[in-house]
Amino acid sequence: MSKQTFNALDTSRIIEMAWEDRTPFEAIEQLYGLNHSQLVNFMRKEMSEGSFKTWRKRHNGRVTKHLKLRSPDILRSHCKTQYKPR
Repeated sequence: MSKQTFNALDTSRIIEMAWEDRTPFEAIEQLYGLNHSQLVNFMRKEMSEGSFKTWRKRHNGRVTKHLKLRSPDILRSHCKTQYKPR
Protein backbone atom coordinates (compact mmCIF):
# COMPACT_ATOMS: atom_id res chain seq x y z
CA MET A 1 0.00 0.00 0.00
CA SER A 2 1.43 3.39 -0.95
CA LYS A 3 1.65 6.10 1.64
CA GLN A 4 -0.58 9.08 0.86
CA THR A 5 0.58 12.65 1.31
CA PHE A 6 -1.75 15.59 1.65
CA ASN A 7 -1.17 19.31 1.24
CA ALA A 8 -1.77 21.67 4.17
CA LEU A 9 -5.34 22.49 3.10
CA ASP A 10 -6.35 18.82 2.81
CA THR A 11 -4.62 17.97 6.09
CA SER A 12 -6.53 20.75 7.84
CA ARG A 13 -9.84 19.59 6.32
CA ILE A 14 -9.27 15.93 7.25
CA ILE A 15 -8.55 16.90 10.86
CA GLU A 16 -11.61 19.17 10.92
CA MET A 17 -13.84 16.41 9.54
CA ALA A 18 -12.42 13.88 12.00
CA TRP A 19 -13.33 16.16 14.94
CA GLU A 20 -16.87 16.86 13.68
CA ASP A 21 -19.47 14.73 15.42
CA ARG A 22 -21.78 14.32 12.43
CA THR A 23 -19.16 13.62 9.78
CA PRO A 24 -18.89 9.84 9.51
CA PHE A 25 -15.54 8.14 9.04
CA GLU A 26 -16.90 6.76 5.77
CA ALA A 27 -17.14 10.30 4.35
CA ILE A 28 -13.45 10.86 5.09
CA GLU A 29 -12.63 7.57 3.43
CA GLN A 30 -14.69 8.43 0.36
CA LEU A 31 -13.13 11.90 -0.03
CA TYR A 32 -9.54 11.21 1.01
CA GLY A 33 -9.08 7.44 0.79
CA LEU A 34 -8.26 7.01 4.49
CA ASN A 35 -10.03 4.08 6.15
CA HIS A 36 -10.56 4.18 9.91
CA SER A 37 -7.21 2.68 10.89
CA GLN A 38 -5.35 4.91 8.41
CA LEU A 39 -7.20 7.94 9.78
CA VAL A 40 -6.15 7.05 13.32
CA ASN A 41 -2.52 6.85 12.19
CA PHE A 42 -2.88 10.12 10.27
CA MET A 43 -4.33 11.89 13.32
CA ARG A 44 -1.58 10.47 15.54
CA LYS A 45 1.06 11.84 13.17
CA GLU A 46 -0.53 15.26 12.55
CA MET A 47 -1.61 16.23 16.07
CA SER A 48 0.13 16.63 19.39
CA GLU A 49 0.00 13.63 21.68
CA GLY A 50 -2.48 15.31 24.03
CA SER A 51 -4.80 16.38 21.22
CA PHE A 52 -4.67 12.90 19.70
CA LYS A 53 -5.56 11.26 23.04
CA THR A 54 -8.44 13.71 23.50
CA TRP A 55 -9.71 12.98 19.98
CA ARG A 56 -9.49 9.20 20.46
CA LYS A 57 -11.26 9.35 23.80
CA ARG A 58 -14.01 11.56 22.36
CA HIS A 59 -14.66 9.49 19.23
CA ASN A 60 -14.07 5.98 20.51
CA GLY A 61 -17.41 4.24 20.16
CA ARG A 62 -19.32 7.35 19.08
CA VAL A 63 -22.16 5.99 16.95
CA THR A 64 -22.57 9.18 14.90
CA LYS A 65 -19.10 8.64 13.41
CA HIS A 66 -20.06 5.30 11.81
CA LEU A 67 -22.81 5.21 9.18
CA LYS A 68 -23.82 1.65 10.03
CA LEU A 69 -24.37 2.51 13.71
CA ARG A 70 -26.05 5.89 13.47
CA SER A 71 -29.74 6.58 13.34
CA PRO A 72 -31.16 7.44 9.91
CA ASP A 73 -32.75 10.46 11.62
CA ILE A 74 -29.35 12.14 11.85
CA LEU A 75 -29.02 14.50 8.95
CA ARG A 76 -25.71 15.71 7.66
CA SER A 77 -25.85 19.46 7.33
CA HIS A 78 -23.05 21.86 6.68
CA CYS A 79 -21.83 24.45 9.11
CA LYS A 80 -21.85 28.01 7.69
CA THR A 81 -18.08 28.19 8.12
CA GLN A 82 -17.32 24.65 6.98
CA TYR A 83 -15.99 25.64 3.57
CA LYS A 84 -14.37 28.84 4.68
CA PRO A 85 -11.25 29.88 2.79
CA ARG A 86 -8.01 29.37 4.69
